[in-house]
Amino acid sequence: MRLTKKILLIVLVLIIAFIANILISTGFFRTVENKFEGDIVKKIALPGAEDITVSTIDGFALISSTNRGIFPPTENEVGGLYLMDLKKGTFNVKPLTSNFKKSFAPHGISMFKKDSTYKVMAINHTLKGHSIEVFTLNGETLTFEKTLTDDSMVSPNDIVLLDENRFYFTNDHKYTEGIGRFIEDYAGLSISNVIYFDGENYIEVAKGIAYANGINFDANRNLLFVASPRKFLIKVYSKNTDGSLAFIEDIPCGTGVDNIEFDTEGNLWVGAHPNLLRFASYAKGKKDTSPSEIIKIEYKGKNDYTIETIYLDDGKAMSASTVAAPFGNLILTGNVMDDEFLILKKK
Repeated sequence: MRLTKKILLIVLVLIIAFIANILISTGFFRTVENKFEGDIVKKIALPGAEDITVSTIDGFALISSTNRGIFPPTENEVGGLYLMDLKKGTFNVKPLTSNFKKSFAPHGISMFKKDSTYKVMAINHTLKGHSIEVFTLNGETLTFEKTLTDDSMVSPNDIVLLDENRFYFTNDHKYTEGIGRFIEDYAGLSISNVIYFDGENYIEVAKGIAYANGINFDANRNLLFVASPRKFLIKVYSKNTDGSLAFIEDIPCGTGVDNIEFDTEGNLWVGAHPNLLRFASYAKGKKDTSPSEIIKIEYKGKNDYTIETIYLDDGKAMSASTVAAPFGNLILTGNVMDDEFLILKKK
């Protein structure tokens, strides 16, 4: 009887420790106080603008949007890619994929300029599987080229192009359903990865990541940055000539980091989720709002960085921020499921 009591006590302690770890590691106890030294310039009526990337050279933004009811989706979504001319100041969006006839729920996007055109790639999710859709952008005309699929696309989230053929993408999960995914999410298991495509082969180049999410590459410094929202980390790697990665360090961010964009000075701008449990409930339709955060990271080298909270909101202005794309003193802020996204202007 005593042995049974001891076993039950140990099990109870383990359960309490497990629950406590979930609450602490997901930001459950964090107090969110609204903060932003600036103004909302415009609300753009576009649903689920999950990823946004900006061409500072040509002054436009590319936006990934899908009409998402809940996440993960239970039916095929209807989404598209949109272009916003940032030079005019009207912030109107133009649909680019109206003639794309396949099921399209774009997630992470990336573009690479060569000569006068851009290669564009978008992660696509359908109930039949995942793929990467490849386009060419010439002016304001987007032309579909091909679809890439591979067994390595287990749960692709974000992508970054190195040139018109080579790229990295993240898988945010190893398990896509069942008890495996549940434990991976709530225990924060570090078992997702980064895949490199060298133009011919798909190669795992980083693993041991908890929910590998946003990814971006700074060619000037030869550094790859990967967001691990489940651990509140930005992981930093240097790229080797063969595309393999050498881990440098983790940047603790104190928030559930999502997509990563750069400004013209090389600073990282990151959309984030301060409370991951609240976000999970919101994504499943159980909560009306989820807090949003934007952080700026000035990274000068190993152990030499500063982190600044630029925007913090309880979710009433915008829920579940995923991306912050800077353009001058403007910040284009996307999200998971809202019917609109915000353009902010810093003072």
